[in-house]
Amino acid sequence: MESLKITPLTAWHRGKKAKMAAFAGFDMPIQYEGIIAEHNHTRQAAGIFDICHMGEFTLAGPGAQEALGALVTQNLDTLSPGKCRYGFLLNASGGVQDDLIIYCLDADSYMLVVNGACEAGDFAWLSEHLPAGPVLTNISAKTAKIDVQGPKSREVVSAVLGPDLPSPGYFNFIRTIWRSEPLLVSRTGYTGELGYELYLDASMALPMWEALAAHPLVKPVGLGARDTLRLELGYPLYGQDLDTSHTPVEAGFGPLLGKPTPFIGQSALADVRERLIALEIPGRRSARHHDPVHLADGAKVGVVTSGSFAPSLGYCVALAYVRADAAGQDAFVVRTQRGDLEAKRASLPFYTKGTARAKIS
Repeated sequence: MESLKITPLTAWHRGKKAKMAAFAGFDMPIQYEGIIAEHNHTRQAAGIFDICHMGEFTLAGPGAQEALGALVTQNLDTLSPGKCRYGFLLNASGGVQDDLIIYCLDADSYMLVVNGACEAGDFAWLSEHLPAGPVLTNISAKTAKIDVQGPKSREVVSAVLGPDLPSPGYFNFIRTIWRSEPLLVSRTGYTGELGYELYLDASMALPMWEALAAHPLVKPVGLGARDTLRLELGYPLYGQDLDTSHTPVEAGFGPLLGKPTPFIGQSALADVRERLIALEIPGRRSARHHDPVHLADGAKVGVVTSGSFAPSLGYCVALAYVRADAAGQDAFVVRTQRGDLEAKRASLPFYTKGTARAKIS
């Protein structure tokens, strides 16, 4: 078995007796005191997340905007320095090779943040498809990423980074200095709450983490609660809700794909065979990845991609791909190993009280 990679914070997690497991090829913390407790604390105060397994690339040089724009779904013509944007890398069939956030650092200078499990494949694919000129660099190994999420996260970040640090707007970022080292602070989030992403040199990850963890409003949060938090918003997880067999249109992201210039996979987006839909399931028995989805008459029409009890709502939620001709139905049955679960079609987000877009002075 191939040995797992570690983050600069792995020893800290193990020292705190976190439950650890493999994720994206890394030894990652799943929970500390418990998924529900960590979930609720993030909704109420502030949690910190080790996201150092993510991949980061830079692309810079004359022609970088045009070259990158031909490979991603984001409209880089309208992405100015200091802003970042969510979108996709697609294969020729329109399938999602990865979802990523692109940061415009300056004119013809970008940072791409990709999923950890896709880092090597994304870098190879980009290297193959980019023209000569712009320089693509993989900075993942030397870059740490720590997320601070929750309605009290501004108080935490101000206490650690200084009260004069301006808060970036939603999907904006600023660059500053912390302990004589460069720091990029963005505001995107994966929990639905107000939050910040801190990108810094890997050597500074532990000092930053310990400074954040010392704040009385903060608790460390594992990937277990990160998953329930994102699912309550209906945010997709690559490898489950997004994959190379489905297009972003089928996953519900058609409104993000209207840029005027062409990109790889664009011509295949009109073929919609399935739709990713949201399901509510009463009670605490949740659907799981791969559970089949049926109509009331017994016909199988799809499969669950993500499912969990939603602590903020008190019932279970799920995402599922179903046949396009069945996506408009209101009632479904999910067949699990422990019996059938009645499910009804829902709208996203499941959880509507998040603070992610709060105005910060």
